[in-house]
Amino acid sequence: MKKQRSGKADKLGKDEYYEQLGKLQLQLNDVARWLQHTGKRLLVVIEGRDTAGKGGVITAISETLNPRQCRTVALAKPSEREATQWYFQRYVAHLPAAGEIVLFDRSWYNRAGVERVMGFCTKVQCREFLAQAPVFEKMLVDDGILLFKYWLTVDQARQEERFAERRADPLKRWKLSPIDVTAREKYAEYGLARDAMLKATHKPDAPWTLVDFNDQRRGRLTLIRHLLDQIPERKVPESVIEFAPLRSAPLLEHYGTSLKPIKARW
Repeated sequence: MKKQRSGKADKLGKDEYYEQLGKLQLQLNDVARWLQHTGKRLLVVIEGRDTAGKGGVITAISETLNPRQCRTVALAKPSEREATQWYFQRYVAHLPAAGEIVLFDRSWYNRAGVERVMGFCTKVQCREFLAQAPVFEKMLVDDGILLFKYWLTVDQARQEERFAERRADPLKRWKLSPIDVTAREKYAEYGLARDAMLKATHKPDAPWTLVDFNDQRRGRLTLIRHLLDQIPERKVPESVIEFAPLRSAPLLEHYGTSLKPIKARW
């Protein structure tokens, strides 16, 4: 057994984290402009254990980008109709068009993870998925999509801390589902499923990158830095927006009806 890491004392401080994140977010905006300029398509798959920090890193990537250009996809369980479709079909509808960024908060890899471990798919279905996923992803890459796949790792002790935090915090309790509660007892099984998935789907066309998320702040910075490094040529000419002076003094807001803004209470 590997020795547990030290506690929270070695975590990255908030001030340093936000300073570094701000620099990376400026570069992410460069990537967004480059994608619009070139018409390239960017697809980022974020996978990992429960509580690893998938939603947090997706927010860190997307929060300063144009929401019309950058979309997060977090699909619910398949409907009865979707369950009868080709497995990858419902994901295809969410792939990026020219100039777009799509971030998958979990993806088609549900089949190799939660569905396999929790018994929501058969062994045959999982085996077929592991054979088809590399073919599907090669088709995406061959068509020009920039595809990056990240797996967020977290030790069980840290995972338990985060589960407890979610249970205690009413603002985070929505993140704690019955499946999560059951999955707590299946840490080892999820590890075996992950390893089988990596072995079958870590291919030159679409390799996996594992990122340590025991410290989520460091993990976010590390993942974003890696993503940026994969797109080194991202600078494009930036248009200069000129503001002509106003023709009069600035006006106060005026209301031509009986409606008025509600009053602040603090």
